[in-house]
Amino acid sequence: MRPLTADLVSTISLKRSTRNHQLSTSWAADYPIYVKRQKNDMADAEAICEAVTRANMRFVPTKTPEQQSGLVLHRTRHLFIRQQTSVINAIRAHLAEFGVIAPVGRKGVEELLRVVADPNDKRVPEVVRACVAALGSQLLSLKKQILDFDRMITAWHRSSQTSKRLNCIPGVGPLLATALVASVADPKTFRSGRNFSAWIGLVPKQHSSGGRDRLGSISKQGDRYLRSLFVAGALAVIRYAKIHGTKHRPWLTALLARRPTKLVAIALANKLARMAWAMMATGARYNYPTSLRV
Repeated sequence: MRPLTADLVSTISLKRSTRNHQLSTSWAADYPIYVKRQKNDMADAEAICEAVTRANMRFVPTKTPEQQSGLVLHRTRHLFIRQQTSVINAIRAHLAEFGVIAPVGRKGVEELLRVVADPNDKRVPEVVRACVAALGSQLLSLKKQILDFDRMITAWHRSSQTSKRLNCIPGVGPLLATALVASVADPKTFRSGRNFSAWIGLVPKQHSSGGRDRLGSISKQGDRYLRSLFVAGALAVIRYAKIHGTKHRPWLTALLARRPTKLVAIALANKLARMAWAMMATGARYNYPTSLRV
């Protein structure tokens, strides 16, 4: 039998009910304030048992196997994308040592690989040519695997009604929609859209005192992956609005007139997150602006 240690209890805690004991997962960040002195397994376990008896303790719904599988898919894809970026940077850096450079972007990397594949190009020594060729093969393999993951995400998106409803929000595509479905076990756990946005880290950081509100930059606390997807979606909406006009989005038009684009993107991402929470919590569909309705 596995001993009751702090590592085990911090993952699964006991929550008392009137009939029996039911298992629920709780926030690990809420325990340190209950540790009296020194950190060891016994002190941590005592603090956890004390924390779960508090009325304001926050508990996290358990994800389904399908949701956890979706998270594994997203995390694996994200890992491969980071590895792809590392390989591209390595190719550029190694060849730059010998004066072989190319423009930024996908075409630039392809141009570098063509230089390596040309045996008549004497700028690259044979040892370097073999190493960079191996990196090029690794890059092609990563791209193929990322494409396979994209197809799996698209297939999962088409099989999920919630994901398809979220896809109707401007700036929310299959990638973000499936990530939301996989990450949020129960949207009703959050009391409001602002709580959901704060969980992602898109709300201003507070440093208020004496009845005076002082708001700074966004907190950047919570799920970094979801936050990056929301910001990328907001930037896509802004880019589309600048090209095709913003007549049907007066709020965005007014904000772009007096604030920088990056700041507007954060505000729009915050708004998109609240809309996504409302749709997940109520089961409603996205209401298009009146000017876009046919």
